[in-house]
Amino acid sequence: MSIRVLAAAALTALVALPAQAAIDVVFVESAPKDRFVVSNTGNCMLDNVVVAIELTGSAGGLIFDTTGNGAGVEVFQPFEVRSGDVSLISNGTVNDGDTALSVRISQLGAGESASFTIDVDDTLTNSALGQIRVAGAEIEGATVEISQGGSAAQLGRFGSDSTAQINLTDC
Repeated sequence: MSIRVLAAAALTALVALPAQAAIDVVFVESAPKDRFVVSNTGNCMLDNVVVAIELTGSAGGLIFDTTGNGAGVEVFQPFEVRSGDVSLISNGTVNDGDTALSVRISQLGAGESASFTIDVDDTLTNSALGQIRVAGAEIEGATVEISQGGSAAQLGRFGSDSTAQINLTDC
């Protein structure tokens, strides 16, 4: 078989594959600021992505710790965009002790990521790393809901590896 025929067959196979939309949301425990990284693991451009994180149901009873005089413990950090065109849409603020937040990412290309920081504490009386740091298994059970471009939301759950994987409908 000639190289030209092989190249044409490979190109046909690539074109025949439907574009897949998928997002990974990873929680990264870090001092003093914890980080959420939203990555487009699919192979198409995503527009107007809404990411809603809900900590209720997490194994560690997690909360956002945004002020020094609220439900959190010691170190606190408000919401801050680290990378990408991310905007907070949950009432414009995240209050101390809240368990949910929503952000909008205007565009997220294939292989691209956006991220933001905020402090997350657990509410367990006896936790592996103390209440100011979150062990991977403590975020297990928290959820992420993703919608893009006005499509129906898809739900993902954080595992003990601090990652939620969400497969969206085809691009």
